[in-house]
Amino acid sequence: MHTVLDGVDLDLEGGASAAIVGRSGSGKSTLLNLLSGIDRPDAGTIELDGREIGQLREPARTELRRENIGFVYQFFNLIPTLSVEENVRLALELKGVRGADARRRTRAMLDRVGLGSRAASTVDVLSGGEQQRVAIARALVHEPRMVLADEPTGNLDEATTREIVPLLTTLVRERGAMLIVVTHDHALAAAANRVWELKDGRLCEAQGGLQGGLQSA
Repeated sequence: MHTVLDGVDLDLEGGASAAIVGRSGSGKSTLLNLLSGIDRPDAGTIELDGREIGQLREPARTELRRENIGFVYQFFNLIPTLSVEENVRLALELKGVRGADARRRTRAMLDRVGLGSRAASTVDVLSGGEQQRVAIARALVHEPRMVLADEPTGNLDEATTREIVPLLTTLVRERGAMLIVVTHDHALAAAANRVWELKDGRLCEAQGGLQGGLQSA
């Protein structure tokens, strides 16, 4: 049996952020899958607000993701046939929030990420940076306890990255959620409260240069 993660110990509170760095194939995406309940650990425990994720059955883990976790991906994972507003509102509808309340919360979040005027647009006409703003809005609109971001700036140019990094970190902090981001991006790692390096299956806290506080939008 091949061991991907061995003795990983990670503790994070609401409002804090952590960056996970490491070489490709080191297990970073596996770690995110475990934290979200997509995969189950062979040993050890994963807790979110006192609930042990690894012990939940698949329907309960699915509900936990829908209720408590937001996701931001490198390639956005938006639905091209839906408008900007519909992509964001879907996260609320999956949580059971519909009608005027869902529309109000969606529009407020789109205004917060600077896309209120693009609500009716289809996502395929947006730039990469705008699509990632939609993805961030979708990840946060249902007020999750934890946001998991997998290389969220990996498909963006440097100028757009400088806009997206403070937007993501600030919005998560404002909502009291915790942010765990897997990244090769030095700027994004430096914006986190804590930085861990994943190497040989183990997680070690980085020292020195990558440390930094959250930036403001």
